[in-house]
Amino acid sequence: MTPQQQQAILNHPAFQQLARRKARLGWGLSAVMLALYYGFILALAFTPQWLARPMGAGATPWGMPVGVAIILAALALTGVYVRQANKHLDPLNAQLLRECRP
Repeated sequence: MTPQQQQAILNHPAFQQLARRKARLGWGLSAVMLALYYGFILALAFTPQWLARPMGAGATPWGMPVGVAIILAALALTGVYVRQANKHLDPLNAQLLRECRP
């Protein structure tokens, strides 16, 4: 790829929109995951008695399902990213490839 072709892609409105959307999506989902994870860590640090309290009459503490929920949230956020990428980012990428191919 020549430097002129690279510059044409970088200046293309579809590429700029693609880069903005991808960054916004990635940073947004990262912020949600970090908030969940650090919220759990802060709960462990400042209210360990809440997470150590058994659920009902059983021996399983509340911390176990909360930890599993955080792992499942990570999987769900991955699904959100894939869905949004397939729905919004891939069409922009295809448009960019069509219009910038020599």
